[in-house]
Amino acid sequence: MTSESGVEAQAGAEAQTGARHRATGGRMSTGRAGDKIFAWAARGSGITVVTIVAAIGAFLVWKAIPALRDNDASFLTTEEWNPNAIPPKFGIAQLAFGTVMSSLLAMLIATPVAIGIALFISFYSPRRLASGLGYVVDLLAAVPSIVYGLWGLVFLSKHMAGISEFLNAVLGWIPLFGGDSPGKSSIFTASIVLAIMILPIISSISREVFLQVPRPNVEAALALGATRWEMIRLSVLPYGRSGMIGASMLGLGRAMGETIAVAMVLTFVPGINWHILENGGATFAANIANSFAEASTTGRGALIASGLVLFVITLLVNMAARAVVARRKEFV
Repeated sequence: MTSESGVEAQAGAEAQTGARHRATGGRMSTGRAGDKIFAWAARGSGITVVTIVAAIGAFLVWKAIPALRDNDASFLTTEEWNPNAIPPKFGIAQLAFGTVMSSLLAMLIATPVAIGIALFISFYSPRRLASGLGYVVDLLAAVPSIVYGLWGLVFLSKHMAGISEFLNAVLGWIPLFGGDSPGKSSIFTASIVLAIMILPIISSISREVFLQVPRPNVEAALALGATRWEMIRLSVLPYGRSGMIGASMLGLGRAMGETIAVAMVLTFVPGINWHILENGGATFAANIANSFAEASTTGRGALIASGLVLFVITLLVNMAARAVVARRKEFV
């Protein structure tokens, strides 16, 4: 009897220790060699990633400082980009505007469509159709950027002139859709190409999040008489909100760094233009791709400096996404 009580007491103590570790986020180690090796490997991987990011940032700063020192204009507020002039004059105002505007428009276009596709595959379509449709959507992520760029240049741009004129006529009272000469090589066209490129990323992650919704929550909502949309609105979307935000931010970062597709679709015109339907614009990545081969030493330093700004913006976007997701841990 005494031995049984001792065993029960030991089991209870171990259970309390495990609960305490789970509650405090502490690590539980079995002391086995395999666990120790895995822990060190995981820790080393994390340190390696942080080191690589820090090394990239240090390299960009090192290469950008000489060009920034020679710059005769405000790097943050100047719209002109002429690092080969004497003295060099360049700034990132136009590049930052074009990058942020095209990426935000792409995210606004792609996110509702991607979430709708994820919901359809997860809860509406038949199982056989859902499997095939999921593969097709995921395959869009494997299409090379240059293919999207060629498609946008050869096919999409030809049809965007009429669409831009229609939007300008209907929504011209809104400053973004205003302007006197809507065209086909605009920020709006580039945003559509970017939206198609980031759609499979957002859709795939959102679909995986929706499939993780506890089945009892779904069945309970349906058992109480909720329609399928009410079940999704009350049980699925609250649970998957943090995942949808993370997927959208990941797509936003992907859109900001896109190079070839934007460079092929968007025509470079100096100066910031708030009319997204008019021809012209520039982004960080497209400017680097178009100018790097012909740039002088100072010009390459200027391009690296603009890449440093894009690097910082991308980090800030991902940090903001992590902060938003962390605030909604109750749904994870």
